[in-house]
Amino acid sequence: MQAARGTALTRPRVLLVAVALLTVALDAATKALVVSELEGQRSIRLPGGIATLVVSRNSGAAFSFATGMTYVFTAVALAVAVYIVRIMPRLRSVGWALALGLLLGGAVGNLVDRLTRSPGFGKGRVVDFISVPHFASFNVADSGITIGAILAVLLSFRGIEVDGTRKQAE
Repeated sequence: MQAARGTALTRPRVLLVAVALLTVALDAATKALVVSELEGQRSIRLPGGIATLVVSRNSGAAFSFATGMTYVFTAVALAVAVYIVRIMPRLRSVGWALALGLLLGGAVGNLVDRLTRSPGFGKGRVVDFISVPHFASFNVADSGITIGAILAVLLSFRGIEVDGTRKQAE
């Protein structure tokens, strides 16, 4: 029984890591594709006009918020990654594993850009390529961060803790 219980307790952690790795991989692959195929080219308007694919470089946070604060967002991404890794031992909730995996993958995906892209280490500009009319440009990492944050808020409102227990109503 103990072996089965130990295995069950690691499933959310495995899910978190898998979701984070998948988010980072999708983010990196899509950025590499659009930079190689679309940068310096005409934009591609998707059917129905719901979005346009066009490469832009963002020195701010998700959805071009607070441009020019690259160092701050580099530090925040590192802090988020460290925090998530530190709470992993307590993780027992599949919902939280999904939320934290998306947040971690998104943070790391954009952090890679900040560390490796121009104009230099720690201040690199993030590649954005999905432009929605009357909104902003974003990427897969931004989407992961946004969906993960929404899921985290929903789990919190429902009183579900990271360890899978429910918070008692006061």
